[in-house]
Amino acid sequence: MKVLVTGANGQLGHDVVNELRKRGHEAITTDIIGDMDYLLDITKEDVIDSVKKMDPDAIIHCAAWTAVDAAEDEENKEKVYAINVTGTKNLVKAAEYLDCKFLYLSTDYVFDGQGEEPWKPDDKSYAPLCYYGETKLQGEREVRQLEKFFIVRIAWVFGLNGKNFIKTMINVGKTHDEVRVVNDQIGTPTYTFDLARLLVDMIETEKYGYYHATNEGGYISWYDFCVEIYRQAGLTTKVIPVTTLEYGLSKAKRPFNSRLDKSKLSENGFERLPEWKDALGRYLQESGLK
Repeated sequence: MKVLVTGANGQLGHDVVNELRKRGHEAITTDIIGDMDYLLDITKEDVIDSVKKMDPDAIIHCAAWTAVDAAEDEENKEKVYAINVTGTKNLVKAAEYLDCKFLYLSTDYVFDGQGEEPWKPDDKSYAPLCYYGETKLQGEREVRQLEKFFIVRIAWVFGLNGKNFIKTMINVGKTHDEVRVVNDQIGTPTYTFDLARLLVDMIETEKYGYYHATNEGGYISWYDFCVEIYRQAGLTTKVIPVTTLEYGLSKAKRPFNSRLDKSKLSENGFERLPEWKDALGRYLQESGLK
């Protein structure tokens, strides 16, 4: 299978490309920077013809603006929209012409984050709290016009190839005696290495639709996550739990409830991701942070 991967220079795209090649698929790497097969700006309309010429059997769309707080700045909003909405629309047009499979990575931020019930993949009660969430939801709406689509919502992502919460907290932990971390936002981390395996599993099937995918191991707070990071990394930094209101540093509103129901994966025969503590241990070992 020939698979076009957008955002191949990012955390997830990097691991998706590796997984595709490991299984013998042809991975076409694209991004706006890096050592790629093609340097593509998905916000430009000419990308449609470029993708048509590549003639992939599937597109895994990992490219996105993911700087949630920076997305709130007025000077960035046009660019955020161009990447997350216009870019997705351009790729959808190419996929429609090619009649190829399309897998779009979305986010828990499309929901309002209220309550304590896990969000189901086919739940349509969308109410994003921030501009990033709004644009990712608009991207979903573009994708669902296709017949052969997968929309996979993920949360709290970490991987080897880029910045993430784990790297940030370890750097802070090495230079501070204590750190404040919010304990009222609840969800589950997602390791890109594990997620990449699932995404390739998906495009090898025709089990289209909406899915949720994070690592297993129960729902936790960012505080719980940080405590476990320091435990596994051997750091003695004191972690102080605070509310989002007490923390008060974020421009964008975050969902309090990022619990994602992943039962649809099992129902459709997909292997769910390993537990997050196991994923964290493997990540720390692989990244040399342990």
